[in-house]
Amino acid sequence: MRDETIPTHCPYCALQCGMNLRGVPRPDTADGAAVEVVERPDFPVNRGALCGKGRTSTFLLSSRVRLTGPLVRSRATGRLEPATWEEALRTIADGLRRTREAHGADAVGVFGGGGLTNEKAYTLGKFARVVLGTSQIDYNGRFCMSSAAAAHNRAFGLDRGLPFPLEDIPRTGCVILVGSNIAETMPPALRYLTELKENGGKLIVVDPRRTRTAEQADLHLAPRPGTDLALALGLLHEVVAQGRTDEDFIAARTTGWADARAAAMAHWPELVERITGVGVPQLREAVRLFCDAPSAMVLTARGPEQQSKGTDTVSAWINLCLATGRAGRPLSGYGCLTGQGNGQGGREHGQKADQLPGYRKLDDPAARAHVAGVWGVPPESLPGPGRSAYELLDALGGDVKSLLLMGSNPVVSAPRAAHIEGRLRSLDFLAVADVVLSETAALADVVLPVTQWAEETGTTTNLEGRVLLRRKALDAPAGVRSDLEVLSALAALLGHEKGFPADPEEVFEELRRASAGGPADYSGITYRRIAEEDGVFWPCPEPQDEEGPGAHPGTPRLFLDRFATPDGLARFVAVGHRPAAEEPDADYPVLLTTGRVVAQYQSGAQTRRVDELNAAAPGPFVELHPQLAERLGVAEGEPLAVVSRRGRAVGPARITTGIRPDTVFMPFHWPGEGRVNTVTNPALDPTSRMPEFKVCAVRLEPTRVSGG
Repeated sequence: MRDETIPTHCPYCALQCGMNLRGVPRPDTADGAAVEVVERPDFPVNRGALCGKGRTSTFLLSSRVRLTGPLVRSRATGRLEPATWEEALRTIADGLRRTREAHGADAVGVFGGGGLTNEKAYTLGKFARVVLGTSQIDYNGRFCMSSAAAAHNRAFGLDRGLPFPLEDIPRTGCVILVGSNIAETMPPALRYLTELKENGGKLIVVDPRRTRTAEQADLHLAPRPGTDLALALGLLHEVVAQGRTDEDFIAARTTGWADARAAAMAHWPELVERITGVGVPQLREAVRLFCDAPSAMVLTARGPEQQSKGTDTVSAWINLCLATGRAGRPLSGYGCLTGQGNGQGGREHGQKADQLPGYRKLDDPAARAHVAGVWGVPPESLPGPGRSAYELLDALGGDVKSLLLMGSNPVVSAPRAAHIEGRLRSLDFLAVADVVLSETAALADVVLPVTQWAEETGTTTNLEGRVLLRRKALDAPAGVRSDLEVLSALAALLGHEKGFPADPEEVFEELRRASAGGPADYSGITYRRIAEEDGVFWPCPEPQDEEGPGAHPGTPRLFLDRFATPDGLARFVAVGHRPAAEEPDADYPVLLTTGRVVAQYQSGAQTRRVDELNAAAPGPFVELHPQLAERLGVAEGEPLAVVSRRGRAVGPARITTGIRPDTVFMPFHWPGEGRVNTVTNPALDPTSRMPEFKVCAVRLEPTRVSGG
């Protein structure tokens, strides 16, 4: 593609920023060419803006650290050694077959990722259920958006991260941003909040840290970690007390208000102040800003969601929207800022433990019949729901003996990570497909090198529900294959020579049929339409005259006429505050919260291998308040151990007044001594099965970093 410019999308976060790739000469590459990133100002989401990760996203395409050939663990040496594709694929097929024959289909597990394209996620779910016959499949997106998804479904009957396009945010009157630091997690989106304020709108940020995003706020509420639920209930109590509810909206478009109101009235402002540390005057100011605005939105991210009560916490924020008539109306509503690149599409098409394509439920007989018909198998042959992500990882080496893993690095990203690393090591057989030798891949019996984002075509769905097309811009190295080629070859070796195409557009055409009539209906979306329209918002049912004037336009804005429940009414859910699963005590007196930094992404498997990004953020740190640092006798930059009941993580102290005195923060992108997920708590939300990444009890120990 030396002389071409190809429009595509960034491989990182859920914005899926538009970019162009342009060919440039590279004598050191196989074909003498490579690609560089060029801005794409016509794409509406980012209008050409890119963060450092997007600008450097082509680095790994020609990096020496990428995998370019299969690796198989030698029985003689115990080391991963180069192998042919035939040997590697047969080793995987034999390993999975042996486990099934010895222990049954559910002894084989499959673990996917929120970065896989829609085509890959769809095929992975089909492969698990049709070829392997296992119920044991889930993915790392369970660790990201699952609490918001569960709350969305029970309130609105449908889960799409944002029920409106990003372009609506600057035009609303007030935004409450809960537990999101978009200045670092998705920097090009910060302009929407800047434009909101320029237009006279108000921004309220809820975060225990005074982040770069919180610095932009008209009002910053800094609750104690784990108390976002109490805060939302306190705000709703104050809305009721001030007579600011929208009774007409409540009567016409909702149900369940009486119980939700009663639950909120048990959380009076002074009680909420004691629980959260947010003063009563701040609570009342937040209500004033929110209710005085002609329209308003609440946007949540991982802060309130990654808790053992994350679903109820999000429900409380949704209740605030419903009670004030800020849902199902233009420029108003609740939305979740989805994190991973295909975090939205990845949870729609079958790699979740309880789900079939089109966001259908696996235990729904009609859904099973429809999808089985598309797949050409009897409905009764499909296994039932399996374990959630953490529960699946925790079962490794026990009930689950072998694992096929794609697009994830749980050695770094899972809670109680040292324990999960041990479970992975205890497997009879582990196969990993990845672009680099991640910390998880390094434990595998077989590692398959797979194509990167610019070397393949496929669709993703961004946080708005906009289905996008990533286009292939260059060929992969000779020893690399796509995930679809891997699954197609494994299916054939395991007796399914048909039904698993490696061509992404052919897979998408089947996905369209499988999703037809489901909540996430893609049946009216084609590669051609996506390319012509800069993406298509689902739901988009298949029209009578496909591609013609009768084509469904897609649905940028949901719920304006009715909610997606059987009666069209939104559901209030009565919830009450409860403490985090682990509260501070004499032995562990400090709260830990975790998050991201701008130059790294997720487990860091890719970004830690990009020189510019690694220079900007070379390692973890422990952020703490000066009062806490003084009590500990620790100075800026000195090594500090964060210790919980599960383990310890070490990083240099970063002292700032921008965090609560009772709280420390660590980013989670690194392995080794700085792996903060060694410390985090796997306590699960009873509905979403989300682990409690965002709050646990720790103690701090000034220490020395060990060598090596």
